[in-house]
Amino acid sequence: MKQLRIIFLLILLGLSLHGQAQFRSEPPRNLPRFDDVFWHWGYYFGLTFFDYKIDYTTPQNEIRVETSPGFNVGLISDFRLGRQWNLRLEPGVFMSERTLHFLNISDPYDARRKIRSNYISVPVFLKYSAFRNGNMRPYITAGIGWNYNLTSYQYSVNDNSAGRFRVKRYSYMWQVGIGLEMYMYYFKFIPSIRGVFALTDELVPDKDPNSLWTGHLSGLRTRGIYIVLTFE
Repeated sequence: MKQLRIIFLLILLGLSLHGQAQFRSEPPRNLPRFDDVFWHWGYYFGLTFFDYKIDYTTPQNEIRVETSPGFNVGLISDFRLGRQWNLRLEPGVFMSERTLHFLNISDPYDARRKIRSNYISVPVFLKYSAFRNGNMRPYITAGIGWNYNLTSYQYSVNDNSAGRFRVKRYSYMWQVGIGLEMYMYYFKFIPSIRGVFALTDELVPDKDPNSLWTGHLSGLRTRGIYIVLTFE
């Protein structure tokens, strides 16, 4: 996850520098009445970097997770609750790929399991925004979402003995993020970064209780960071 922390810091630095440049003077206000409407819609897309938090029945850390960039895209339905509060529904699709390296297995094929996850996600967010300054407005957001994994293979008859690592089809995840609203002439452009953390265990154990892949595991939960570009 070191590369994700670097990305996070670079985005924060870029937003900070851009915000300082905007705040030095008061530019003409774009979309002056945008935040007064009760409801508006938008869409988003971005990059996804998912990892796993692994719980073991033994103290040895025997699995290394390799993260590959994924993609996310979705729609936004925003409801104004007050001058600084908004309730948001953000259904979307999240695609990710993770590779598990089992350090306790010597065979190169058996020591590696690739997990491709395609989530349909329906999260609900509560958003708190600072007061607008010129054409900039920072915000924080947090929420919880229900997820359906289209490629979980939870009910497959094949498990790791046949080369397939199974995870559960349904999960719940909470999310927290920060972003910066930029008021353009015709729309709002909003870059943001978010962290996601699974609330439910996603592990499906192998049929053999002494399996080399799941016999020493007690839980598997998604965690990660995704970068979102929003247009409203």
